[in-house]
Amino acid sequence: MLRDDVQPISVDDHVVEPAHVFVDHIDSKYREQAPRIVERDRTQGWLWEDRFYPLSFQGNARTRVFREDESGRGDDLFARRYEDMIPAVYDVHERVKAMDEDGVWAELLFPTFPRFGGTQFLEAEDKGLALAIVRAWNDWMLDEWCAAYPDRFVPQTLVPLWDVPEAVKEIERCAAKGSRAVLFVENPHPLGLPSFPTGHWRPVFEACNETGLPLSMHIGTSSGLLMPSPETTPSVGIALCGINSMSALGDMIYSGVFNGLPNCRVALSEGGAGWVPYVLERLDYTWERSRYEGLQNTERPSEVFAQHIWVCIVFDLYAIQNRHLIGIDKLMWEADFPHNDGNWPDSRKLLAEALVDVPDDEAARIAELNARELYRFPRAG
Repeated sequence: MLRDDVQPISVDDHVVEPAHVFVDHIDSKYREQAPRIVERDRTQGWLWEDRFYPLSFQGNARTRVFREDESGRGDDLFARRYEDMIPAVYDVHERVKAMDEDGVWAELLFPTFPRFGGTQFLEAEDKGLALAIVRAWNDWMLDEWCAAYPDRFVPQTLVPLWDVPEAVKEIERCAAKGSRAVLFVENPHPLGLPSFPTGHWRPVFEACNETGLPLSMHIGTSSGLLMPSPETTPSVGIALCGINSMSALGDMIYSGVFNGLPNCRVALSEGGAGWVPYVLERLDYTWERSRYEGLQNTERPSEVFAQHIWVCIVFDLYAIQNRHLIGIDKLMWEADFPHNDGNWPDSRKLLAEALVDVPDDEAARIAELNARELYRFPRAG
């Protein structure tokens, strides 16, 4: 069961950037060109390179502030103005109050305007400006948001996906400033970038191996979720989001991205974990029997997973029941605040219910200790 002294760490939560982020933290050379909040047709959004990006926050019935003409369902779950969100979505002090109410000790945050893996900035016409924006977001996260409550937030930072040498430099710069993870994408190919099998990303994986920063690969960062047909409801992709993580896992392992990099680690974010035993069995079986051209991993896939990959759950009783097949040290927990999958302000309560039959030491590993070890985030004091 979940003891009272356990401090749950959520390894997948989200923040909507407040309006001052880029203007205040960007290199002064680019301040006039920095993304800034403007209003158009009763909608607030970011203006950047003469393009307007409406605020798009997917809340739930407890994290959205609904107006009288909104139903609270479907498109109405998406906030288009700051006042349509509870302040904890974008204000660090209100966030900590919400975490206290939720029984969550610490969070690892994913961006909103940059998108979960920083893919927004691939659209940049001025790549120098885009690099300055990436650095500004990172400095805001490290120097302002996380610095306000250093024992409550695990810092993670973006990289410029269009420039591998600059990405390596940014990993090293942010690691020196205290970053504990690198935001990345689950599959670069659909984004028009070189794939994992090409070896293009090897310097990024090497930099993470050297600095000890895990790569965070959130579902959907490859440009979307499963959509079998144009008529398919988006609920299909959301329900089966683990397919994205399964694909990323298989692609990275068979591509040999971890070969010779013992300290390179990846966290698959919001993809669940109940599927892990089956997928590892299939990867092992195929690796042993069908050595097609391009298969580059030198160790059994299940052994690669055990050394390099972590997974997380928000509500996945099957994963908890099969935790030893997954690896008790590989399983972490997420609250997904303030998104629709989240359960604020009852996250700890529901986590405790899910872990009620789990031995205390194993429950502590899932809720807190695995995250502290992966992200090198010890308890304060």
